[in-house]
Amino acid sequence: MALLTSHDVLAAADRIHHLVVRTPLLTSALVDERLGREVVVKAENMQLTGSFKVRGAFNAVAMLAPGPRGAGIVGASSGNHAQALALAGRHFGAPVTVVIPADAPETKVQGIKALGARIVTYDRTTGRRDEIVHDLSQRYGLSVVPSADSHPVIAGAGTAAWEMLRERPDLAAILVAVGGGGLAAGTALAAADRETTIRVYGVEPEAAADTHRSLLVGHRVEIPVPSTIADGLGHRTPGALTFEINRRLLAGVVTVPEELIADAMAFLWRHYRTTAEPSGAVAFAGLLHAAHRLPPGPIGVILSGGNVDWPRYQTLLDTTANREDHHPHAAALLR
Repeated sequence: MALLTSHDVLAAADRIHHLVVRTPLLTSALVDERLGREVVVKAENMQLTGSFKVRGAFNAVAMLAPGPRGAGIVGASSGNHAQALALAGRHFGAPVTVVIPADAPETKVQGIKALGARIVTYDRTTGRRDEIVHDLSQRYGLSVVPSADSHPVIAGAGTAAWEMLRERPDLAAILVAVGGGGLAAGTALAAADRETTIRVYGVEPEAAADTHRSLLVGHRVEIPVPSTIADGLGHRTPGALTFEINRRLLAGVVTVPEELIADAMAFLWRHYRTTAEPSGAVAFAGLLHAAHRLPPGPIGVILSGGNVDWPRYQTLLDTTANREDHHPHAAALLR
């Protein structure tokens, strides 16, 4: 299969523009003043199903031939891709089966059920979800739509950055969360082949830094099952396709501690009045952690999702409010 390019992202944008929401760019004069630079937040928490995942799902399902699509679709997910796949299946009249962890957040589970997908659960610590997906695909003749490691999914995910850059071509850098790596890869592709250099940085939890570790050694490595509040980023190894793109195109990967992810959630609410799930706030945590290391100029941040259970959201924000912040670059902003 040919290598993906920015033209694939543009083709995906043309294919799905009428199916997705063109999410807004959020700004804060106070944040810009305190950081000494402009920050632009792409609010994909306001996307259909509450995350960017619907972009890749719509693009992938739209590209399936009618026969295989009608026979049914299966995919594995921590929750957001499952909801996106369920919505895409409903739109195209395709039955959908999703494989999700037994401990997936209830708000995501309810969203999947409301969209009519069949749910198969597995144990996050002992189960092999990809094997389950393969078995279901073979047994029932279902087409597999991965959450990240697929050319159509990567190209679709990149349309979020493509939209951002249509409005703000002057960005010096974009920060994006890395789980399976599809959003990071798509973002890097969308930023490639432009007249000005736009650096794309991935951001991972320190507890789930499989891509960071893989880039350090130059090949994909597998880590133990991660324990992180960012449930959507708990991957053990990067995808094969996404890793090759990210290895070529990312300017680097920033890793962030768990407490800073919760701080970023509180920060986004306080200064942008928007709700982020832990995975969705990771890219902003990367900004708080590494703003001093980024190139000069305006910075884009992709807020990738907002599907978080209210009790958990409240607990994380309360913990942040009650904890004295010792992080040198976040402290002044979080006061």
